[in-house]
This record gives sequence, structure tokens and C-alpha cells, in this order.
Amino acid sequence: MRLPTHLIVSGLVRSAALGGASAFIVQKGDRERGDLLVKVARMDGTALALRPGLALDGGRCFTDLALQGVGPDESGIDAYIERARARDDDLWVVEIEDSRGRHFLEEPIEFAPNSPFAPEG
Repeated sequence: MRLPTHLIVSGLVRSAALGGASAFIVQKGDRERGDLLVKVARMDGTALALRPGLALDGGRCFTDLALQGVGPDESGIDAYIERARARDDDLWVVEIEDSRGRHFLEEPIEFAPNSPFAPEG
């Protein structure tokens, strides 16, 4: 069973705040089934864009859109987000501002090779 998107977004915003970062809802989509796009800005001109997907085991994961050539320059990610918002009224967009590049998502992340956002180790 999938949680309604508004609950996922609410939890993400709260987790970022508790972690000392700032999170903003840039666009609200369909409360129950809207898709989600998460932008993580390091506030140094680089950013990460994440979209949900399915892992090989069938569980939920997020994918770094750098795997599709989006980012890590923040202006390129912003342009991608604007195009996504124009074509999907049901899309939720959350922006997290964190100088350490933390995403605050509980799900696994599939990062692009050599991503500056991937955890070390």
C-alpha cells in the first residue's frame, strides 16, 4: 500500500527541519497519487534531483536524475523542474537547502557514478 503523497512530503519537510536544513514545497500536486520530485541544493551552485522509482526487489527507491544527464549544476536542475512542472499539474516539488547535501529520504537512492552527493564509503 502506498502512502498518500501529501504525507510523504509532510514527513520529508519535517525530517529536514529536525535535521537543521530548510525544506520548501515548491509545487503541490495531487494529495493522494501525485508524483514527487526532490531537489537538494548545497547552496554552492550544485544540486541533486531525485525521482521515485522501483528497486530491483520491487521496493521503492529514488533515482538521481544525473543518471539521465540532469545536474549537478543547479541551473540545469531548475530548468528540468520547470519543464516537469509545466507538463504535470499533479507533480509535487520539494526543495531542500542543505550545505551538506543531505536528502532526508528514508528510501534507498541510486546515485550517479562519482556523485558528490553519494555517501562516502
